[in-house]
Amino acid sequence: MTIRKICCIGAGYVGGPSCAVIAASCPDLQVNVVDLSVERIAQWNSDNLPIFEPQLDDVVKKCRGRNLFFSTDIEKGILEAELIFICVNTPTKTFGWGKGRAADLKYIEAAARRIAEVAQNSKIVVEKSTVPVKAAESIANILSANVKPGVKYQVLSNPEFLAEGTAINDLMKPDRVLIGGEQTPEGQEAVRALCWIYEHWVPSKNIITMNTWSSELSKLAANAFLAQRISSINAMSAICEATGADVDEVAHAIGTDTRIGPKFLKASVGFGGSCFQKDVLNMVYLCECLNLPDVAAYWQQVIDINDYQRRRFTKRIVDSLFNTVTNKRIAVLGFAFKKDTGDTRESAAIYVSKYLMEEGAHIRIYDPKVPTEQITRDLTSAEITDEPEKVADLVTICSDAYSACEDCHALVICTEWDEFQTLDYQTIYNRMLKPAFIFDGRLILPHQDLMEMGFRVETIGKRLSRDQSRVVRTYANGSS
Repeated sequence: MTIRKICCIGAGYVGGPSCAVIAASCPDLQVNVVDLSVERIAQWNSDNLPIFEPQLDDVVKKCRGRNLFFSTDIEKGILEAELIFICVNTPTKTFGWGKGRAADLKYIEAAARRIAEVAQNSKIVVEKSTVPVKAAESIANILSANVKPGVKYQVLSNPEFLAEGTAINDLMKPDRVLIGGEQTPEGQEAVRALCWIYEHWVPSKNIITMNTWSSELSKLAANAFLAQRISSINAMSAICEATGADVDEVAHAIGTDTRIGPKFLKASVGFGGSCFQKDVLNMVYLCECLNLPDVAAYWQQVIDINDYQRRRFTKRIVDSLFNTVTNKRIAVLGFAFKKDTGDTRESAAIYVSKYLMEEGAHIRIYDPKVPTEQITRDLTSAEITDEPEKVADLVTICSDAYSACEDCHALVICTEWDEFQTLDYQTIYNRMLKPAFIFDGRLILPHQDLMEMGFRVETIGKRLSRDQSRVVRTYANGSS
């Protein structure tokens, strides 16, 4: 099959950036991104894109209107394309069987049924959303049960491995591209067609082909392993705080072992984002369905440690502030789940804010990229509070870090934005109530310098004190 036109169903964090890079790298292909949301498509066609991602604006502007198009005309996109990416949301179920663990595949199914309803000729359908193993089989069953005369489908798995904040670079220079397909002549022909697209900019050695089920499982496995590393170092941070060890020193020591490596060994207040928790929980549910309870329990612990880290960090805030934060003002710097993105899904800041509000604290929040309405929506969701009306009384969203910290008892770093490392902390200290506390949940600040200013500093995986600061300065000056 000759590929001239591509349709992507879903204009979200996966579909938009992925198709922008395909359009930039394959100028002879026409790429149509379609979505039901009129508002989202309007944003993609404007100067204010619906998501923030470094370099994304430049890539979109280079191709938009040339061979990259954003539209709500889903039917036209399906009719014209030879290859269709499904890039719809697959959230964790909030009700019914598998609640809180299983992936909700209603949008995947809806996309498959729409393709079957509209298509008039043969298509390659590529599952790019994160899905449970055997989801491609469900898509194939829906398509084959509604097939029209002369129409044939091949369903491929092509999972994305994007890290928000570096998504464009991850797409332009991927560690690997996985393509799974049926082990039949027709299936392998479809695999080769998709390989041909990626070979426009990805070296052939980085394109790995396999069977469909291996491809689907590899996506879940990759995120589960990465989340496991973060939970492992965060579990170690609790031991460090109890013993006086330094988690950064421990991480460096084990990271120099070539069998382990240094990546994803940065202790923090916990991981977030759209993928890690969702995919690990999906793995848990898969293992339970396969009657592998011990394996399910193993992966569940990765999530449990992450939840524990958020609660433990917040309890440390309460304990340090003389065992009460009721009516105290606390600045939360950073609301996105990581720097260089406006995505707040499963952000640690949401849960830290939730626990502090439950203790009666007044929260002052600043994030350079997360809109006010998004913060309000997250904190008033049913999963976070039973009393959304209280959020208006307890939460103030600020336009900069300095106003957020004004007259506060403490400030809490929840996101590792570069901006927070260059703030004038002496000015911030002067404007805060005393004693002034800093809780560094991302290990990004110069703790000794802050203690010399007068801050009381608490951080992940370390025990600090002003006495320790004086000892450090004494030895630095050559005294004993």
